[in-house]
Amino acid sequence: MKKILQLLMLIAITATVLTACSGQKGTVANSNVSRGKFTGTWTVTRITYEGLVEGAVQNVFDQAPPAAFRNSTWQLTNSGNGMYTLTNGTSQSIYWGINNTDASGQIFQFKKIYQGDKPKNVTEGYQLYVAGNDGATMTLRSPVAIGNSNAYIVYHFAKVK
Repeated sequence: MKKILQLLMLIAITATVLTACSGQKGTVANSNVSRGKFTGTWTVTRITYEGLVEGAVQNVFDQAPPAAFRNSTWQLTNSGNGMYTLTNGTSQSIYWGINNTDASGQIFQFKKIYQGDKPKNVTEGYQLYVAGNDGATMTLRSPVAIGNSNAYIVYHFAKVK
């Protein structure tokens, strides 16, 4: 009887230690940036590359080379409507949102909206990982598949207003 109690006690202690030492699974809720920090007018101040050389990607967002987005202006409203304008004057209406359910972290996602489109009917879009957003600066990482792994085009934004 004494050995059974000792065994049960050992199992209970082991379970407690394992539970206490195990890491939290999934994303940490506190690491998510509130939607309000994304709203406003933003300018892409610079573009960097992780695991890529500049010029390796010829087209992003099915629109233009990454360099064409340098100094572009992004207007994001709280309703999810938005627009980006390239320095050559090309504008694109978008519908944007934040995905907080991805195990890799928070995702900024948007769909291109053309005249007559309803966002709910547009099934294709783009996703960028949120590397940081403090309300004044924002960094978004766009994955680029290379073999079995990803490289990233990194967009650095500064809030205009």
